[in-house]
Amino acid sequence: MDIIKYIILGIIQGITEPLPISSSGHLYIFKSLFNADIFSDLNFEIFVNFASFIAIFIIFFEDIKKLLAGFFSYIKSRGKKCKDEFKYCMMIIIGTIPVGIAGILFKDSLEELLASKTSIIGLSFVITGILLLLVINSNGKKKDNDITVRDALIIGVIQAIALIPGISRSGATLVGCLLCKLSKDTSLKYSFMLYFPVSIASMILGVNDVLDTGIPTNLLMCYILGMIFSGIFTFISYKWLTNIVRNGKLWTFSIYLFIIGIFTFIYFL
Repeated sequence: MDIIKYIILGIIQGITEPLPISSSGHLYIFKSLFNADIFSDLNFEIFVNFASFIAIFIIFFEDIKKLLAGFFSYIKSRGKKCKDEFKYCMMIIIGTIPVGIAGILFKDSLEELLASKTSIIGLSFVITGILLLLVINSNGKKKDNDITVRDALIIGVIQAIALIPGISRSGATLVGCLLCKLSKDTSLKYSFMLYFPVSIASMILGVNDVLDTGIPTNLLMCYILGMIFSGIFTFISYKWLTNIVRNGKLWTFSIYLFIIGIFTFIYFL
């Protein structure tokens, strides 16, 4: 039964990480619904999040390699050939600043408050659903090289709102990108490029917890299977999201978010 539970949690993490429905919000719900120790295993959450990170890293590996090579090449030689890659990396850095500041100032207090008030997460789901409706007719044309400092800051501020459990990071950044008139493909790429710095920072902070408590040897297989399923379903889920965004159907997630949001709000009220 433990193995099955850990696999289920890995699948939940994998499906919800790329989709604009909030992985953290779903984990909060399942922890409260089942009231079991497995759902308060923070180390396991760190591991399945890492599996999702690896899956998304593989998807964007070629883009990341090209951007990093161009970024450092431009710093070294100032060649115009790599200027676009340098500028794009700077837009990622600028877009990450708001969530970094908000994380330092508010993340711990927000999590402490909301962990004991799960009904608020239901409201956050509804807010995410409303945000997705704002871009129902989005048809931006901006490409990678058209992202401005203003765009990066606006998207970064919207991403910072997703520190609240129940508000989807991918949903918030996609909405921000589309509101700034980025094209659908450009929005997908930039949204997940912003995911990497935030995810890396979260994992670094989580390493101390893992080192302090360790992994119970009797749960090692549970951890491994949970990670495998998390990675597989993250990959599948991202491919699904890509098709939905390109077809202009991002708003369809609003229906699900309204339903689960109202249920969560009423059930935990």
